[in-house]
Amino acid sequence: MNDMLGTLKSRGFFAQCTDAEGLSAAMDRGPVTFYVGCDPTGPSLHIGHMVPFFAFRHLIRAGHRGIALIGGGTARIGDPSGKTEMRRILDYETLDANAASISAQLGRFLEGGGSSEGIRFANNRDWLADLNYIDFLREIGSHFSVNRMLSFEAYKQRMETGLSFLEFNYQLLQSYDFLELHRRYGCILQIGGDDQWGNIVAGADLIRRVLGTEAFGMTFPLVTTGDGKKMGKTERGAIFLDPARTSPYEFFQYWRNVQDSDVQRFLLLFTFLSEAECEGLCAPGKNPNEAKERLAWEVTALIHGEDEAGKALAGAKAAFGGGDDKSAMPAVTLSRARFEAGYNIVDLFTDAGLAASKSESRRLVEQGGAFVSGRPPAGAPSVTRNLEALTSVDAVIGADRLDASGELILRAGKKRYRRVIT
Repeated sequence: MNDMLGTLKSRGFFAQCTDAEGLSAAMDRGPVTFYVGCDPTGPSLHIGHMVPFFAFRHLIRAGHRGIALIGGGTARIGDPSGKTEMRRILDYETLDANAASISAQLGRFLEGGGSSEGIRFANNRDWLADLNYIDFLREIGSHFSVNRMLSFEAYKQRMETGLSFLEFNYQLLQSYDFLELHRRYGCILQIGGDDQWGNIVAGADLIRRVLGTEAFGMTFPLVTTGDGKKMGKTERGAIFLDPARTSPYEFFQYWRNVQDSDVQRFLLLFTFLSEAECEGLCAPGKNPNEAKERLAWEVTALIHGEDEAGKALAGAKAAFGGGDDKSAMPAVTLSRARFEAGYNIVDLFTDAGLAASKSESRRLVEQGGAFVSGRPPAGAPSVTRNLEALTSVDAVIGADRLDASGELILRAGKKRYRRVIT
């Protein structure tokens, strides 16, 4: 097997390939051009989207050429893969704005390896938006079997809940993308998550039928955590790359708090540390928290930069280890007058963003998950670390709990902190 394919397989990226031997031989002959597609259905990617783009950087580092395809055209329909119901249709202006935002995110990540050489960006809106439907059906639709399309898992699942004719066209459009990129740039490989297998196979098959040339598809496992949850999902939602939606501190904490059983696998998938270093960090007898901290720093640095990763690390140490630098902790500014009048604990945790509603905040308090920093000694320069669990929904937090700079710290559960500034 080609060395690069072997590396992807040993790091956990490999799930399926249309012709592993053929692709290996093509890579042995020289650099290949490949692509990864991403539909701009929202303004930000989340970490679950990123496995193919980590593989993208591995392939670029090995000398191959990559195309990051933004689906400004396909997003106008919506991919039914992995969905139990039809996606919400977005207006074209929103899709264009989302595409610009995601392109910027991917640009920072993909070019973060030190060079943009071998990296190309494209938007399938450029060739899909003005397609003539009759010509498209004659040229492309004639190569597709409805029976075969319905045999793919994505369509079979949706047939149980209802598949619109609009969505049924999606596979034809994604296959056409592969054909168009093959014609324009000599692209012979599409990579993506395993839920894209049917679409990827259809694209490689379309190239063979229309042009009689060789093309390949390769998919990666859909990553789940050790407890079976989808990667990048928490009880409070997805872990976004946009720092306005998920702060670098919260992003860091997600990785710092992964299960012990997931650490080595995530180091291999979501960092560019050598395999030997990943294994060494997780060797028997090693403190798993050190490996988690390294994982959190590496991924945060890749997405948000080393400065933000350093601040997040300092903030985590302040929250959990008694460090002094609390500037990176998620913060909220609240009125000092509320504390002077007596801030009800339910209102406080809601206003601080540690509970989505007062009812959720009330449950948090009643279940012993609401912690408030203790009263500081006279003249204390900063918030003290002694956090007190308050279990009465009638508890009132007064100004006497604020430190000399007018701050206090709240904690919800074991891991979610908020620095309150008045």
